[in-house]
Amino acid sequence: MEKAYKFLLAFAAILAIAAISFSLFGGTPQAIGLCVVGALICLATGGLGNPKIKPMAFTIWIFASVATALFFPQYFRQIGDFKMTGLITPLIQLIMFTMGTEMSLKDFESVIKTPKAVVIGLVSHFTIMPLVGVSIAVGFGFPPEIAAGIVLIGSVPSGVSSNVLAFIAKANLPLSITIATVSTLMAPIMTPLLMKLLAGQFVEVDFMKMMLHVIEIIIVPVILGLMLNKFMRNGAKWLQTIMPIVSMFGILMMLLVIVSAGRDNLLNIGPLLFLASMLHHSTGYLLGYWSGRLMKLDEATCRTISLEVGMQNGGLASGIALQMGKIATVGLASAISVPWMTISGSFLANWWRNKPLNHKIQL
Repeated sequence: MEKAYKFLLAFAAILAIAAISFSLFGGTPQAIGLCVVGALICLATGGLGNPKIKPMAFTIWIFASVATALFFPQYFRQIGDFKMTGLITPLIQLIMFTMGTEMSLKDFESVIKTPKAVVIGLVSHFTIMPLVGVSIAVGFGFPPEIAAGIVLIGSVPSGVSSNVLAFIAKANLPLSITIATVSTLMAPIMTPLLMKLLAGQFVEVDFMKMMLHVIEIIIVPVILGLMLNKFMRNGAKWLQTIMPIVSMFGILMMLLVIVSAGRDNLLNIGPLLFLASMLHHSTGYLLGYWSGRLMKLDEATCRTISLEVGMQNGGLASGIALQMGKIATVGLASAISVPWMTISGSFLANWWRNKPLNHKIQL
């Protein structure tokens, strides 16, 4: 197996060189795309045998999905009369269902044990990212629907990947799970409210319709997942293995559909939107960390709040954009944010992993 991993890594390097050569000497977009996507898939697969690359495997798969959608969008827009955007809501529900299977009532114990940290984390999450989002949207002068998408990505609850990154970063994992869970349960009220207050200047926001949609695509699947966890988990240990894989597949498939749908707009405004996304989430990490430091919380808790503030549920943002009928415009910010959050969060968590908990960031 080790030889197979090494072969795939070597083949990834060959394909990367081929992609560069085609780009420099006039190769067709299809040839360049095949080499880029092939190189990323080989790197992600072969990297499983390399301890330095393995932690970044999912991030590389994210890149592969985005590259596939950019080079070959025609395969992920429509099949016959069926528009692929119709898969977005079921995929989000699947992801949230898997999140529910990983949860239990014990996850809420941190609310009682460390209420201060939970409250600071939730308040920081639902103030920092929305306000930074609207400031960036106005400051960059984006078109109204693109601007609304930036506010939207700042107004949704924590992303499920923040829990994994909190573990890698040697942060407070129970607190991470609690903040992610409670912010998700608060989403039916907080997300429509923040959108109404902050994004109403850009697009029309129907509070009740959005609230019901959030309940449909988040709360119901999470409750069903909790029920499965409670009644079947002890007799179905395979859930612990298969559900994270299902969740990752759902995220990758959703990226393919979202990026393909907004590909043309993405190419036109993509670089500026990527810069805005970098600024948005990086500011979230920084201010989230310092909101904990200023309240004299310990280092592990500060790291947790940083990740919970900076990591957003991009899938929910995409689902709401689809419900608004604006997946190719309002949904663009989430298409950019999901890969960037995964990349930046992974780097931050791995950097923290090598820092002792008595190490504190200094300005």
